[in-house]
Amino acid sequence: MVMLGGMAVSADARADDMAEIRALHAEMRRLEAKVEQLESRHGMTHGSQHVLAGRTLRSGGHASSGGGTSGGSTMGQITAMPDLSRLTIGGPTLSDDAQAQAAAENTMTESIVPAQPKLDLDSSSPLAITQTGVDSLPPIFRIGGVSVRLGGFIDFSNIYRSKNLTSGPATSWGSFPYANSPNAHTGEYRPSAQLTRLSVLLQGSPTKDETLSGYIETDFGGAAGTANSYQTNSYTPRIRQAYMTYSNTKWGFHVLAGQAWSLTTGYTQGLLSRHEQLPPVVDNNQIPGIVFTRVPQIRFIKDFGRKWWLGLSLEAPQVAYAANGGSHAMLTGASDDTIASSGTTLLYSNAGSGMLNPNAKYSMDVAPDIVLKGALDTKPAHYEIYGLARWFKAMAQAPNGPIRERVSFAGGVGGDVTVHVIPRYLQFTGNVLAGEGIGRYGPGMLPDATFKANGTPAPIPEIIGSMGLIGHPTPNLLVYLYGGVESAGRRTYNANGYQYGYGVNDLALSSCNVEQISGGSCDAQTHTLADLTVGGWWHVLQGGYGAVMSGVQYTYLRKLAYKGGDGASPTTGGNTIYVTFRYLPFQ
Repeated sequence: MVMLGGMAVSADARADDMAEIRALHAEMRRLEAKVEQLESRHGMTHGSQHVLAGRTLRSGGHASSGGGTSGGSTMGQITAMPDLSRLTIGGPTLSDDAQAQAAAENTMTESIVPAQPKLDLDSSSPLAITQTGVDSLPPIFRIGGVSVRLGGFIDFSNIYRSKNLTSGPATSWGSFPYANSPNAHTGEYRPSAQLTRLSVLLQGSPTKDETLSGYIETDFGGAAGTANSYQTNSYTPRIRQAYMTYSNTKWGFHVLAGQAWSLTTGYTQGLLSRHEQLPPVVDNNQIPGIVFTRVPQIRFIKDFGRKWWLGLSLEAPQVAYAANGGSHAMLTGASDDTIASSGTTLLYSNAGSGMLNPNAKYSMDVAPDIVLKGALDTKPAHYEIYGLARWFKAMAQAPNGPIRERVSFAGGVGGDVTVHVIPRYLQFTGNVLAGEGIGRYGPGMLPDATFKANGTPAPIPEIIGSMGLIGHPTPNLLVYLYGGVESAGRRTYNANGYQYGYGVNDLALSSCNVEQISGGSCDAQTHTLADLTVGGWWHVLQGGYGAVMSGVQYTYLRKLAYKGGDGASPTTGGNTIYVTFRYLPFQ
């Protein structure tokens, strides 16, 4: 024990205190050198005084207590503002060399007040619009050896639809009503701030070749049971993305674990997270023809010279079943759990519990969805090709028979391409996914599967695809044009003189085109969703105060159903318009 200020202090505590004192002295020396550098840059008198935390710093000298002015002019005094990029909160005490290395890795700018980088709209999928652009932003501060970056924007969107979907800023593209619904004869206007988005990126480097990251992204797209737009519009935060990553540049090896965009989503380059090729639209449900999900997953990526890429992802599964059939429904019973043609009883989903939504149905799953993807980066273009494997399960019991587990395999193949037609001015992007049981991966949410007579899931054939042009007439203007389609094939069987399944052609559908204020029945099964989308973004303001942007989006949708037995072929369509304003404080 030693005495320090009249108090007994252990040798270990004293050693910790001395280490912290040395670290503080090192930080003071660094700040003093920075002040001298800034004086030299701005032509200030060498040796001028600066006040920092109650001590006087003289350029080229040491800190002195009090307000003495000996040895230098008092002209040009400034109060040094803390550079939060080098602020360390908690964590282990760092040596002088470790502090210098951490500061070099986490430098924000060469000025006292950090300046935001200029917002970049040159990409075919500008991250500041489609995500939060947090990777291009400087660190705000450090926690131990971890840098902290903040991203996001405040969004105010005005939404008009020519048909009433009673939908927020995420359009349910497959729900545009037919003429029999009164909602098909009135539009809706819906302003919303729910797309306001916040993100945090945490990064640390165990070695010069390794990086650990954690990323959290949230918006206010959640709607609790009490949420409404009558008075307080109290919509809730929700997880968009929350994942950790490990990257080793020496080995070209990368791992992601958590909730992120599916590996089936296209990329602008490579296969690493936060480089997804997303259309720069406002709508939170993208546009029909874009392939995506955001799901919990574990992903392994290997790059070969940052040119060739190979990725494997195991992703959380869910299945959407189509079981309706109008006047001769496939499933009957109080819980829609009995196959009408055979009397087989089914169990294929359950209500959520234990932190899942009790008002939602969750499918019974065998294994994760598996995605295997390869990619190639060249100077003029980025190419991808991948395969998707899925499994569907239901429990079936024939009359007086035992319970059987029925499992079906589904999946598809897909590809993506991004071409720099005129570098920095015009890009072309396209994607396609074709197979069976892939409806979940399209914004139109066409069903994945129906059932066979014995209760086995029957995957529905489908194709999803889109093409787009993204232009940059000026550095502050982005315009885009997209076309997309989602189309489901037939999966039916005959029994008892009727067709059952999806895509049946013996339903009575003439009432779908009859206007009825009571909303008469229409049991049409969707064949195709097609859309045309045009829009743009204007970068209004940029400075140390952040950035302001304004965007517009117009989407025309056409919905076509399978033809009925009475010759009726129901169709519908609608217009969706967004006028959006965003403040990006970190850009």
